[in-house]
Amino acid sequence: MKAIGLHQYLPIDNEESLVDLQIDRPEPGPKDLLVAVKAIAVNPVDTKVRAPKSEPVVETTPKILGWDAAGEVIAVGSEVTRYKVGDQVFYAGDITRPGCNSEFQLVDERIVGRMPRTQDYTAAAALPLTSLTAWEALFERLGISSTGEDAGKSILIIGGAGGVGSIAIQLARTLAKLNVIATASRTKSSMWIKQMGAQHVVNHRNPVDSELSDIGIPMVDYILCLNDTDQHFPAMANAIKPQGKICSIVDNREPLALNLLKPKSAAFVWEFMFTRAMFQTDDMIRQQEILNKISDLIDLEKLVTTVGDSIEPITAANLRLAHKQLETGKTIGKIVLAGWE
Repeated sequence: MKAIGLHQYLPIDNEESLVDLQIDRPEPGPKDLLVAVKAIAVNPVDTKVRAPKSEPVVETTPKILGWDAAGEVIAVGSEVTRYKVGDQVFYAGDITRPGCNSEFQLVDERIVGRMPRTQDYTAAAALPLTSLTAWEALFERLGISSTGEDAGKSILIIGGAGGVGSIAIQLARTLAKLNVIATASRTKSSMWIKQMGAQHVVNHRNPVDSELSDIGIPMVDYILCLNDTDQHFPAMANAIKPQGKICSIVDNREPLALNLLKPKSAAFVWEFMFTRAMFQTDDMIRQQEILNKISDLIDLEKLVTTVGDSIEPITAANLRLAHKQLETGKTIGKIVLAGWE
């Protein structure tokens, strides 16, 4: 089968950083679905895994990246109970297994959702990783009610125009009924996050606590950090309300001054979408439930897909273009590739 992968971890301008491959089609394990991948989306995790390492590493077996896909089930494992051949599905997958940058992929049924009926493969592929990340961050890590019981409270979403921010704004506004402040640094990205539903836009090129004060909201109940935890942590500590909560998805480079949160009894938590699959947690099925809920909300037109750019067909050259664009830090929404050449 066709696939795109790497043997070496190289800068994206190097043509060997991602190459076209022919590899064997895998056979499903007991809980696996074998999915014919129709569309894939690119996320920062792809570029981080692909990036050069401090010491050269050569993979004897090609490493296949990709953690956002939509496709059709073509075979199922002996213990699969929730899907059948012919089902249209979407999922983010498991970072410990080969990714979706291949014509066919194995994925555990417990982390797979049914694709929205109203969307094509391209639109559906933009949703899984970011929807799961945003849902878990808002409703599980920050503990916000998904049924509006925290209506009227405020949230600051730092980095609102990216993939996670685009869906988090919608969930926070539509389901949680929060007052949503999101950050952007360019006119185009500001317009995008307003389109997603943010009531206020501030500039994360400036200290976000000062930006909040300038719009008359000096402190917020919740903060979701999707951009440079180290840079924003002091301002987040200032801007969070007493007993508030901060969640980040971005690795810190230096130790964080958590003592800044102690006077406010404020909490800091991490969100990592791959945790459930990586550790085979007892509640892995929760990701299937979340994806099915997202699918319903899309079909009911309560959420919209977040495709910012689409590219055809799926080739190594086009995937390198997508990685290069993502590494600029200026991507709005999601970049999706569809259709194998």
